[in-house]
Amino acid sequence: MGKPKRNVLAAAEETLTPPETLGPNESLVRVVKPLGNNLYTCELPNKKPVVLELAQRFRNTIWIKRGGFVLAERYADGSSDSRADGEIVNVVRDEKLWRKQLYWPKEFTKNTYDLSDDEDSNVGKMPPSDDEED
Repeated sequence: MGKPKRNVLAAAEETLTPPETLGPNESLVRVVKPLGNNLYTCELPNKKPVVLELAQRFRNTIWIKRGGFVLAERYADGSSDSRADGEIVNVVRDEKLWRKQLYWPKEFTKNTYDLSDDEDSNVGKMPPSDDEED
């Protein structure tokens, strides 16, 4: 039996509105790539990579895309036994509304999407023809 639909809708509704202020261990980060098992490699505004775990209430309900933004709460140093450095506590869905907040980092401007892992991707390209010689 699947999850009740009200749980899915509540999680989706929660991600629409940004909080008024951020807590001391919270920061906005950009998702770089998923690692599996609800772990994501993310990038802080200072370009430092961190591994974050998706909060239980969002698992199997919210889809996080690469290059998107999330609100992360960092664990205190040495307080966790897991690989993760923190937890994803909110997902930015209405980016325009979030960008209006005072705590939005200046490093995350619209033109700074640099996901350099995609340079060797063949997505959207024509297959090599047999006529070309290497």
